Amino acid sequence: MTDREAPHRRVPGPARPDRSGSARRPGPGARPARRPAPPRPPAPHVIRLGSPRPRLRLVGLALTLVLLVFVVRLLQVQAVDASAYAAKAERNRYVVHTLAAQRGEITDRTGVALATSVDAYDITADPTLFTPAQLKIDDGPEQAAALLAPILGQDQAELARKLRPEDKKLRYVKLAGRQTPQVWKQIKDLRTALSAKAETDKSTVNVLAGVLAEPSSKRVYPNGDLAAGILGWVNAEGKGGGGIEQQLNGQLAGEDGKIRYAQSGGHQVPTVGSTETPAVPGSDIELTIDRDIQWAAQNAIAEQVKESKADRGYVIVQDTATGEILAMANSPGFDPNDLTTADATAMGNAAVQDAYEPGSTAKVMSMAAVLEENAATPATHVVVPNRLHRGDRLFRDDIDHETWYLTLNGVLAKSSNIGTILATGQLGKNQAEANRVLYKYLRKFGIGSYTGLGFPGETKGILASPDTWSTSQQYTIPFGQGVSINAMQAASVYSTIANGGVRVEPSLVRGTQGPDGVFTPAPKPEKTRVVSEKTARTLARMLESVVDDEEGTGTKARIPGYRVAGKTGTANRVDPATGKYRGYTSSFAGFAPADKPRVTVYCAIQNATKGSYFGGQICGPVYKKVMEFALKTLQVPPTGTPPAKLPVTFKP
Repeated sequence: MTDREAPHRRVPGPARPDRSGSARRPGPGARPARRPAPPRPPAPHVIRLGSPRPRLRLVGLALTLVLLVFVVRLLQVQAVDASAYAAKAERNRYVVHTLAAQRGEITDRTGVALATSVDAYDITADPTLFTPAQLKIDDGPEQAAALLAPILGQDQAELARKLRPEDKKLRYVKLAGRQTPQVWKQIKDLRTALSAKAETDKSTVNVLAGVLAEPSSKRVYPNGDLAAGILGWVNAEGKGGGGIEQQLNGQLAGEDGKIRYAQSGGHQVPTVGSTETPAVPGSDIELTIDRDIQWAAQNAIAEQVKESKADRGYVIVQDTATGEILAMANSPGFDPNDLTTADATAMGNAAVQDAYEPGSTAKVMSMAAVLEENAATPATHVVVPNRLHRGDRLFRDDIDHETWYLTLNGVLAKSSNIGTILATGQLGKNQAEANRVLYKYLRKFGIGSYTGLGFPGETKGILASPDTWSTSQQYTIPFGQGVSINAMQAASVYSTIANGGVRVEPSLVRGTQGPDGVFTPAPKPEKTRVVSEKTARTLARMLESVVDDEEGTGTKARIPGYRVAGKTGTANRVDPATGKYRGYTSSFAGFAPADKPRVTVYCAIQNATKGSYFGGQICGPVYKKVMEFALKTLQVPPTGTPPAKLPVTFKP
């Protein structure tokens, strides 16, 4: 029987209640009644979505177009215009700055600093950070300049011009060099205050955001104007502008380094690496100068120049044996710490740069020639008239006098021009030959040549060839007129006599100490014998008569306990402004102790206009002050022997 043919079975439902309301009980053998099924929930309402494929295709197409744009741009940047963009990025991102080398110190012979360097900053700016596009204001450079001018002490308009350069791509300008850390701190504090205010007040613009600083150094001279003529100064570019600073700039300056780093907004990016070539510090220079003796010399000459109302003056102190210069003082001087107040005419070293006629201090060279050539002895009699006619001139001494009966020693002691002319006339068979002999000795003493210091601006003076000497020069050169020298040359002449007739080139530098700490002594100075030791000893005794004998012109230079050899000088002075004679050059030169020379002192004063102008009167006291101080400083014991007493006059 198939399913279709099966009889229909009736599934019994639940018992129906009778009309009375009670359920029927099933009878025996009846199936139990099923429990009623729970009601089915209603079927949910289904929302059928459309196919997602069209939308995916649209999004994919859009992403493809975007990626294509990026790919094209990337190809342009990295392939087509790669070099141009790389160069532009390099310019905008990386900067290179110089690392200034620490300049070496200049010290005196005991290691006391005369010139040193301290930390400083070059105040710089990036002009591109002051543009209207950057600051959103039109007068950014002017506002920044107004804030910086009083701090830097510079002109406001000039600062604004630097911050608004014609070259719009310029990214570096120096606003001020070698400023103190206090100045940079003041600028930083002001910049920080503006930045903080700009965060809370949108109307405030930090116009100093583009102001930067580079570490540098500032030259400082701890002793002010002490030895300024020797030291010189350092200019705004950090190079020596005079004196030792200029002469030895290469050794003092060292070698600058460089640093290259990434920057953003004018500040270094710390997370990006940098490359650096370290700077090499300069060498320290040790001078022969003794600071204390330099101080004494400078004070003494400054006081006398002021008292005499003179144009200027110089004092040189030299070690007679080594040639080392212990002091070289000029008045007026200058303070290299503040060149704005310095007189341009006082900024050099006049002691080696001024050429002038020495006068009677040059007579010692004439006497040296006479003695060395055996033309006379200290006791030779010289009759000195009141006037002497030679050539086209009538010569006289500084004072009118009756006929003097002097020894050669007396000619030097009383500084007789006429006596010197008569003595040097014995150097040859005729005047022309005598001129050539005298010229030979002047040259051996260093006249007409550079001293050997190599100092910037040094003059070698003027000494014409004897064949060109005029009629008057033949007779004036022996007593120091018609020939020009500098103060260092004059001091060297007396040191030569004190050193037994051997000239030692003067020196200012004892040695250098490099960055490695190794000290290198300066080359030994050149030595030249000028006259014999016998002649030198004789001259020393003759020079004692100038100071010790009452007939001498240098009695104000006496120093109790010491034998002093010296010579006065009073020369007609050529005015450098007009080229004509006006005023006098007053001088005194000598050494002590005369029997065992240790120190030479030379003093000269130009154009004294108040009081005496004689060298013995105004330079003799300066010599005494400086020499006394030097002897005590160097602990030179007093002389233990009596002074030489050579005769000054004779009875006819």
